Amino acid sequence: MTDQPEEVQRLVEAIAALEAIEDDAAAALAATRVLDDWPDYHSQLRELRQRRVLALRAQGKTWQQIAEEALGGVHPTRAQQIAQGKRGTKRPKAEGEP
Repeated sequence: MTDQPEEVQRLVEAIAALEAIEDDAAAALAATRVLDDWPDYHSQLRELRQRRVLALRAQGKTWQQIAEEALGGVHPTRAQQIAQGKRGTKRPKAEGEP
């Protein structure tokens, strides 16, 4: 996963550190505490992404450029939705899909 930004790597490593806790009760408690706070973290990440997308748009980037460069290749319409603060819809996973 070396193509990920350092900050993403650190998040993945933090999750791995939770996995590495040998004591089952301590690992479960640590995971519970993270999950209890996750809605706040999730909201912060969504707001950060929206602000940055809006900043890119203000710099003159097209929705296509933002979709490709900043959002990992989503559809340009999705980039606009993110800028508007709209949530994506969850689709059911196809059979055999991870």
